[in-house]
Amino acid sequence: MGTQREFSATLIGALHQKDVIGHGSKHLELGLEHERGSMMVYLYLLATVLCFIHHGNAQEDDCFPTEWLKSLVISVNISKAGFHRDLEYSVYWSETDHDVKALLVQKMPSGVYMDEYQLETLRHDTGLEVLLDSKVDLEAPEYLSSGFTALVFLSGNAVTVPVHGRYHRPSDTHSHVTVDIQPPRLLLRSDQCETPNAQHTVVEAPCTFRNESFCLWLEIQDLKGSAGVSLELPVGDSSKTTCVCVVTLLTTTLCCVYLLIVIWRHGTF
Repeated sequence: MGTQREFSATLIGALHQKDVIGHGSKHLELGLEHERGSMMVYLYLLATVLCFIHHGNAQEDDCFPTEWLKSLVISVNISKAGFHRDLEYSVYWSETDHDVKALLVQKMPSGVYMDEYQLETLRHDTGLEVLLDSKVDLEAPEYLSSGFTALVFLSGNAVTVPVHGRYHRPSDTHSHVTVDIQPPRLLLRSDQCETPNAQHTVVEAPCTFRNESFCLWLEIQDLKGSAGVSLELPVGDSSKTTCVCVVTLLTTTLCCVYLLIVIWRHGTF
């Protein structure tokens, strides 16, 4: 009888322990399910945040979308005659909901120059903003000069910049010389775009005419209407050098003799 009671107690204890273990397993499974649910919520929130970040970056890159860039057209003309000309630039683009800043990078040959003092006067009078990358000698002839680069900041869609021809070396074969001016490079940026579209060429250039800081600009490739211009300048006839020198020397001598005679006759000594 005692043995039977001990066996029953042992069996009841084992069943009770199994029941406790079962309840513990259920609680553990419920805890794991709760943790999985919390993890899914966190992952969902993280994915949402990343989606918003990606959407924001996509909007930044869309400041200059490819289709909009295809609408860009540039026109370059040269007006007036002789040694004093005007370069006329016009840049057209489709309407956009953000500001667009344009910069023309014009490489100039040694056959022409820009007068920095004239540009400074025009800046005060008309708002023209042109930054030269080096000092320009206004008196040097073409064969003693070097080219330079002008940065033309557009305040609108059109701008006119004065240029001047240099004196070329005399020639005995032709009376005029042709000076070719390459098409300018067009750079764009917007204050609403922190980083230009990486699919295009990005370069550094001064942010403004004052050249106090540098910004990232989007360089436009394969621009419609982008073509250089040419101008003809007269050159001296080297075959007449001897004649011109003789006539000049003779004229100078006769003038000096005449002045000496006048001074001798009417001067007071």
